Formats: sequence, structure tokens, C-alpha cells
Amino acid sequence: MAFLRLSVIALPLVLVLIISCMHTTRAFALLGRRFVAKPQPRRFLWGALASSSMALRSVATSTRGGSMDDAVCAANNNPLLQSWASQPLRLPPFAEIQTHHFKPALEEGMKLELQDVQNIVDNPDPPTFENVIAAFDRAGSVYDKVSSVYGNYCGSLITEDLQEVQTEMSPIMSRHASQCTTLPGLFEKIDAVYQQRHDMKLNSEQLRLVERVHLDFVRAGATLSEADKQEYADLNAELASLTTQFTQNILKDEESYEMVLKLEDMEGCPDGLIQSARQAAMERNKAEDEYVVTLGRSLVEPFLTYSARRDLRKQAFEAWTKRGELDPERDNPGIAIKILRLRKRMAEIHGYKSFAEYQCVDRMAKTPEKVMELLTNVWDLAKQSAKREREDLEQFVQSSGETLEGGVQGWDWRYYAEKVRQDKYDFDESLLKPYLSLEKVTEALFAVSGKLYGLKYFPRDDIQAYHPDVKVYEVREDQEDGTEKLTAVFIHDNFARKGKNGGAWMSEYRSQTRNLVPSDEKDAYLEGIPIVSNNNNFAKGENTLLSYDDATTCFHEAGHGHHGMLSNATYSRLASTNVVTDFVELPSQLMESWFDSREVLQKYARHYETGESVPDDLVDKLMNARMFNQGFATIEYTACALFDMLVHQLEDYPDDFDLSAFEKSELEKLGMPQGIVMRHRPPHFMHLFSTNMYAAGYYVYLWAEVLDADAFAAFKEAGNIFDEETAAKARKYIYSAGNTVAPDELFRLFRGRDPDIKFMLEKRGLIAKE
Repeated sequence: MAFLRLSVIALPLVLVLIISCMHTTRAFALLGRRFVAKPQPRRFLWGALASSSMALRSVATSTRGGSMDDAVCAANNNPLLQSWASQPLRLPPFAEIQTHHFKPALEEGMKLELQDVQNIVDNPDPPTFENVIAAFDRAGSVYDKVSSVYGNYCGSLITEDLQEVQTEMSPIMSRHASQCTTLPGLFEKIDAVYQQRHDMKLNSEQLRLVERVHLDFVRAGATLSEADKQEYADLNAELASLTTQFTQNILKDEESYEMVLKLEDMEGCPDGLIQSARQAAMERNKAEDEYVVTLGRSLVEPFLTYSARRDLRKQAFEAWTKRGELDPERDNPGIAIKILRLRKRMAEIHGYKSFAEYQCVDRMAKTPEKVMELLTNVWDLAKQSAKREREDLEQFVQSSGETLEGGVQGWDWRYYAEKVRQDKYDFDESLLKPYLSLEKVTEALFAVSGKLYGLKYFPRDDIQAYHPDVKVYEVREDQEDGTEKLTAVFIHDNFARKGKNGGAWMSEYRSQTRNLVPSDEKDAYLEGIPIVSNNNNFAKGENTLLSYDDATTCFHEAGHGHHGMLSNATYSRLASTNVVTDFVELPSQLMESWFDSREVLQKYARHYETGESVPDDLVDKLMNARMFNQGFATIEYTACALFDMLVHQLEDYPDDFDLSAFEKSELEKLGMPQGIVMRHRPPHFMHLFSTNMYAAGYYVYLWAEVLDADAFAAFKEAGNIFDEETAAKARKYIYSAGNTVAPDELFRLFRGRDPDIKFMLEKRGLIAKE
């Protein structure tokens, strides 16, 4: 029980490493759709007060606690509660799991978890690291494995029946978290170990674990009065319900909206987009001559980029930016305000003026002021770039003899930016797509992973996952004695479908650990081997051809995946992505850098029909156009990050508080450039309102880009982006260490100094390279 349990619904369907993510070289354009999703977050009271590192916690192993025999007896053949030892790689028995299994399994898991924690309290021996801290890290294994599957299904395979379970169980699971973490006598034992920690001869990782667990409890309210603890639990339960409702409303809007078109309406659209729109139409049983544009990013963004029909672009853009409020009965702005008030009160109980202040304390940034300093510096530089870009667009429109009523609007910017890019750089990104099939991008990803970290991927086509489109891989690496070691299990879920959340994310079905209950059971070691899932939402086709941004998304989520697969911690609380939120995007964004490299593109970007390598001149044009439209992309993202900090720094949300009016007012004060809107408007800003992990923390992508730009510079300085010595250091200090060492120190160990912002600003084209 590495953490106080987070309400599983606070991060309901992930939706969030939320993580996932940001496009480090082209823009913040992808930022919002990629995140580390922790659908089954481990132990910390979800609510605003869960520290970011706890919010990242995901799954656990199935035998770290010790109550499996009892669980099996109570299971009545429930596959979620039975031993998975007979399953390949000890994966969940996907073929046997049905919706009606979740509620009883979760209830049984909660009962057993409470028993595990009570056993720690009832132990008559003096408190020690092993019988309190390590035992707490192991506790609740049944609940961990059940909630991991439940959370992943909520994100990837949700149905109306499962949504009903989710709505019912969310507040129950939240209250269970509070019950476990406020159990009389538990914190007293943890505090006793904490007070004696320097006299216990602990190693550095054990000392780190003691201090993190103690801080987790303090930040979750262990030192509050009984009245405040009860209020905190009530707030937490209400928050869990609201975040679930917020997310479900967005999913309903996205699934219900469709713009039905004829072929003549697709004027200007490349063949790949037309094929994807036809595929979407077939999935919705439309007529043979009809095409459908949905609100999925892989369809709506290309449509806004290439469609010659301004009226249709406007229609699609307005629906896209109004997700979460398309149906008047679904009041996401009202829900968001309720969430903000809950968070403010929860922070207030802990003695903080604002939720932003509370969140930043346990992050690298430390204070909202430090965050705002970074954001405003970048904002001012980006506004200058965006102004120049808008002038280019207006000049192009004028020179082409067109007249745009109202000037360049939000539904025009992408379309004319693509025209200007083709004119300025002779670069048409649609010509790159045939060289970026999902098959070839995956091949490139696995090759880079192997070259950097020695990982080898073996498809397990014999394993049935939770959906036919999902692929399962064994991940192995060579040992010094000539043998191979199983390092991880990698699940690749790439296609959009009904019941799957939009965006892209990484999650885990099992997290790496060595803190296992001793067992003579065959292959018991598998319980400490991570099962990592990467989730994308590409439009499925006979040959799935990706945009350059979508291909980069694959690498981004794989970076999160490597953070999980290469984890090398003894204790689950310190393993994998359980790091502060403004560090967690470093592994993912760093991984993007290899796909952005000429070396990888020229070797692995091959035509899906002929197998020919991408032409050198096309790669040259891509590289030359890197900085194009960066002002737009940076503004689009930074506006979201600034709104996030500003709204969470408020110390009061009066009865007449209007979130849309606040959004409009603050953007006007900032000088939001005309024709650009926030990447995520409040009604569908899942990073902020489906989980607390990125609340008052959307800035973390930019913070992490400062780190990743500097980190990749180390490879360049070595003269080889696959330099073995630098890669070994990256594995040790960025991908494997987890939370065993403070993040600031990890970066210094890798780079030999503190990070330098200039590499990020240069990469974004916001300052000239030295």
C-alpha cells in the first residue's frame, strides 16, 4: 500500500502522463492529448490533496499483500479475484472479465486492503521500517490488481453499464481511501519510524521511502483534527463523483457528435483524410456515399488544416472547442466551478491560501510565483512570434485575392498556416504520411529502444487482450552471462473506438517492485515485472498512416512506457512514474527527440507500399520548417497553463462566479492574439477537471521541456545521439531511478549541473541559437 489510495475515479479514465504530453520540437500542439494516465492510482486520497507523485501512482502486483486465499474463497469464480498465476505472463484474464465482475471485486478488494492495513496497526512488535513502512508498501495487493484492470477498462473499453458502476463506486472508493489512511494508530506507527529514521541504519532508498510515506500522510490530512478529517473525506468523495461526471460528459459529447459530409464537401482534403472519414462513416453505419468527421483529434485537426470549405471548418471548430457543453443538460462549466471550490477548501484545511500554492509545494517548482515567472517569460516571447505569423497569414490571404469576413479566425489559422508553410518551405506534410505507417513508426520505436537501452520486443500473438486491436509484447534484454531477462510486458492499444477516451496516455496493469511477499510459487518473480500500456487514438484504416505529430505521440507515450518498463526500485511507492509531476514528462518528451532526428527518419521512414526510404529532400524541408508556426503552438498551450494557474490561485469563488467570463477576462488581460484559442477550454479541460494530478500543474510540460531539451543536448555534445555512455546515464538517472532520489538531484547526476532554459528557448525558435 505504497500510498493512501487515490479515488480511482479522480483519474477516471485517464484521461489523462495526461501524462500524455508535449511535442517538444514542433509545438505544444500535442500537449493536451497525451498524458500519463493513472486510471488505477494507488493510495492517496484522491482529492486535491494527493501529492502529484501519488496521483501518478498506478497499479500494484497481485501478491504483495497476503490475502489472496481469502479473496479466492469469496470470489465465487470472479476472474478478477482469482489467482492469475496460470495466465501467460500473469496478465489479467481478459477473455473472462465482464462488467458485472467489477463491483463485487472492488468491494472485496477494499475489505481485504482494510484488513492488511489493520494488521499493521495491530502488530504488537515495536514499529520498524519492515513491519510498518515496507508492509504498507506491500498492502492492498488484491485491491491494487482489481482497480488496475477497472481503471484501464474505464479508459479504454467503457460501456453504459460500466459507467453506472463507475458513478456508483467513485464516492465509495474515495471514502475507502480516507478510511484506510485515517485508521486509528496507523499514522502514529508511521510517525514513530519517521522520528527514528536516522537511527535505523537505513539505506538511502529506505530513508527516501520513509520520508515520502510520512509526507504523503501529512499532505493527506493525517495531522488534522477529527472534524477536519471528516470534512476532508466528505470533500474527497464529492470531488470523486464530480470528476467522473465531468469526464463522462466529454465522452458523451465526443461520441454523439458527427459531421456527415459528401465527397464534394471534402474539397482540399488529402486521400488519407478522406479514407479516415469514410472509415468513421462505416463505423456509424452511414450511407455508402457519406463521410464523417468526428471530434477525435486525428480527424478534426487534419480537417481544419486541409478543408477548403470555410463554413465547414467553422462548424467543426466550434463543436470541437465546445466539447463538454454541446448539450445544455451537461453542465461541465458548473461542475468545474464546484471542483474548484472543493479544491480551495481542501487546501484551506491544510493552511494554504490557494490550491495552486498547495500543489506547488511538493513539486520541483515549489511556488506558483516560480511557475508564473516561466510561463510569462515564454508567453511574451511567443506573442511576438504569433504576431509575425498572423501577418504572414494575412499577407497570404491578401495575395491570393481572398477576402475573409472578420479576418483570420480560429477555424482559419491551421488552414492558411499550412498554405504558408507550403509556400515558404515547399513542404507539404501530407507527402510525408505515406512514409509514416503505424507499422514503420512502431518498428522505428522498437529499434531506438533497442539501440539506446538494449530492449527487444517479441509479439505475443497467442495472448488475447481486452480488444482484438490490442497487441501484447514481451520485452527482454541480454544479460552479461549470455541469457535473456524478461524486463516488462508492453501493451500497445493504438486505435480509436467507441467507449475509449480520446487522447493518448500511458498506464500500467502492474508496476515494477521488488518488495514482494516471499513465495515458492513458480514464476512468482513475475509479480514484480511491470505491465505497461500505451494508448493512442489513431483512425483505423487498411494502412494506418500517421501524421508527423501522431508519430511523435507514439514516441512520447513510449517514453512514459520506458519510465515504467525500466524502473529499478525496490519499493512500489518509489517506482516507475511515481515522481513529481513536473519531472514525469521528462522521460516522455526526451524520447520524442529521437523521432525528430534526421538519423531515425532517414533509416526507418519508409513508404508503406514500395518500402522506399523517405527522400532526403523531403526530410530537409521538414527540418527547415521545424520552427514554423511555433508562436501559434506555444500560445495555444501557454494560454491553458496560465489559465490553470490563475484560476487555481484564486482565494474565493463567489456564488456568481462565471468560469467562461473569467476565461475571457484573463485572456484579454494577457493579450491573447486574435485567431488563437486555448488548446483546451475549461468545459473539456480534462487535465484540470478529471483529476488533480495536473490541476495547477499544466505548466509541467513546459517545465519538463526545459529539462528534456537540455538532456538531449548532452547526446548532441557527445557527438552521437545514440552515445552508449550518455544513454547509460539517461537510463540510470532518468528512466530507472523513479522517486528513489530527489528529481533535482537526478538531473544534476545526469547533466553535472542544474538545467539551462536556453536549450528550450532555442529549440522553440523563441531566441536565436548561440
